[in-house]
Amino acid sequence: MNSMSVSPGGSSPSRLSRRKFILGSGVAAAGLAFYAGEIARHEIDLVKTTISVRDLPGAFHGFRIAQISDIHLDEFTEPFFLEHVVHRINELAPDLVLVTGDFVTRGSLTFIDSHHAAYRCAEILSTLKTPQVYTVLGNHDVSVSAPLVIEALNSKKIPVLVNQHVPIERGDSRIWLCGSDDAGTRRPDLNLTIPEKPDGPVLLMVHEPDYADTVIRHPRGKSVALMLSGHSHGGQVRIPFYGPLILPPMGQKYVMGHFRFDGIPLQLYVNRGIGSVGLPFRFDCPPELTLHTLQPA
Repeated sequence: MNSMSVSPGGSSPSRLSRRKFILGSGVAAAGLAFYAGEIARHEIDLVKTTISVRDLPGAFHGFRIAQISDIHLDEFTEPFFLEHVVHRINELAPDLVLVTGDFVTRGSLTFIDSHHAAYRCAEILSTLKTPQVYTVLGNHDVSVSAPLVIEALNSKKIPVLVNQHVPIERGDSRIWLCGSDDAGTRRPDLNLTIPEKPDGPVLLMVHEPDYADTVIRHPRGKSVALMLSGHSHGGQVRIPFYGPLILPPMGQKYVMGHFRFDGIPLQLYVNRGIGSVGLPFRFDCPPELTLHTLQPA
């Protein structure tokens, strides 16, 4: 006759084992959520790139551009974290700072309204000590209120380029900085955004990176040396050996990093952003501050 051993409490070893597994899984999940939500979401990654630009004037050799994107104040980026990012930028002392859209979040669940978030974001960005700062709108900015975001930034003397271009000058030399309207929610006009006959290299800011394919096909796109984008968040949550779980429309082809294209001078850089949307999590995809250094090709 077979006998079965029973623990003093009356539970079988297999049941205890299942309970330990469930408890352990819960603890692991809670730990992962804490890491993704509180630690990884605040670990700013400084990425340094060297961008080779054809016909770059000598005055711009070594010119340094800091890029951030997708701030998403106050859901879920806290003001203290944006202040930390601005402090890091000021330590780098770049020649130019570019912000490639999404200052606020559409459908925010926070108790702080979008008006406050836009003005608070502009207030923090106004503490940048760089000589020049320029921005473009993102899809969330347009969905919340493009006039509100533009007004907030302009109130702190931070220009927003909407289908516009401006010269960045050093002595008698210049490069052209261009900024489009948001490509995901409106219709950018590249004929207005990019100068017809630029007398220097052209840098283009467009929030959505997949719009690069449209730039490549456009006649004026041939003069663009570098396009800077954000929007994708790099996927925000990336699973090792699998990649990003979710990507937004117009941020699915060029997800993050530096892209070059055969036979044309255009280069694309996609910044992972500093904020998050949907859930306040980042995993294997830290917030990014990019420092681009221009060099002659």
